[in-house]
Amino acid sequence: MAKIALLGHGVVGTGVVNIIATKAEKLFKETGEKIEIKYILVRHDYDVDYKEKFITDFSIIENDEEIDIVVEAIGDTEPAYEYVKSALKKKKSVVTSNKELVAKYGYELMQIAEEKNVNFIFEAAVGGAIPIIHEVRNCLKANNVNSISGILNGTTNYILTRMIEEKMSFDVALKQAQELGYAEADPSADIDGIDTCRKICILADIIFKNHIYPENVYTQGIRKVRLEDVDILKSIGGCIKLLGIARRVDKCKIFIITSPFVVFNESILSATNDVFNAVQIETDNAGIMSLYGRGAGSLPTGSAVVNDIVECVLNKGKTIYHGWNTENKYLLVDHTEVPMRFYVALDESYEKIKDIFEDIKILCAEEETVFITSKLTLKSLNEKLNNVKVKSVLRVLD
Repeated sequence: MAKIALLGHGVVGTGVVNIIATKAEKLFKETGEKIEIKYILVRHDYDVDYKEKFITDFSIIENDEEIDIVVEAIGDTEPAYEYVKSALKKKKSVVTSNKELVAKYGYELMQIAEEKNVNFIFEAAVGGAIPIIHEVRNCLKANNVNSISGILNGTTNYILTRMIEEKMSFDVALKQAQELGYAEADPSADIDGIDTCRKICILADIIFKNHIYPENVYTQGIRKVRLEDVDILKSIGGCIKLLGIARRVDKCKIFIITSPFVVFNESILSATNDVFNAVQIETDNAGIMSLYGRGAGSLPTGSAVVNDIVECVLNKGKTIYHGWNTENKYLLVDHTEVPMRFYVALDESYEKIKDIFEDIKILCAEEETVFITSKLTLKSLNEKLNNVKVKSVLRVLD
């Protein structure tokens, strides 16, 4: 029998309890062992029929040799980091859905797991039910991943979808997302791109084998997305999506960014709406592939957690996933020096700017002058925009 301790009884934790209870027979067939939740660490009482499992003292879990696997579903980094580190040092495998924890401490925690011959697994930390981490770890061993681009936050994608489809302003769409429970009372981590940044860093850690800290990645959210730009882009088959992107540059460098991008209809990212997530991977041998699905929620995220539990049960006593190298800041390229196309809206006449910009595609030249540039760096673009009135600048995904 595999005995588990669950830390937290929120959205993810309740999903894990539900799935383990309802899929007990299937899980037994998969593992040959009964999976049982022995403890649930809680801060508050809950009116459920398994209250006898509730405890408030982590040391009970830490010192119980029957516990094989600890599932961390608390969120934030404190006290989650100390609990997870302690569990690993006690030779207990850990499964987590905590992207902040992995993005900040993943290198260290993977090292401890390897030293103790246990596992630190975190499929649910990126993309909810979408098995993107499994894909890049297990299914692309004959490939180099050249780039990965993803819609990794359902809240921002819901807001942008409402702006596109119903012409809602950002503020109105955010309020609706909050009313529906898609956005928190303080939505900063979502709408400012912080959540997406953590997730693309985790994927980049795995793909490029170096720890990349979110604070070293340029991150821009969606607060400044204008409805005027949404409408113009919709008329030409484009839309705005908040993307996390990590890409090889010059073979040994990495370009990584979180930002709103203009995406056109030929991309699966353009067709991914509401609270859904999608990831597009470009490889050298397998070409381009995409994954799409629910990126959050009790049962979708819980299903990814339970799948990781199964992996730990099947691989007790050995580390199946190895970590990556420590941080190397010199691998990261300056985002202002990477050539790309830009969508630009200026509060200027075309006559005033036509000599500043060459080889541009004009989208609108009425109240504002709106165009898409040819490839150039942001540094070069900013030099051109130095003496003009700028309304919007958005990167274009190629």
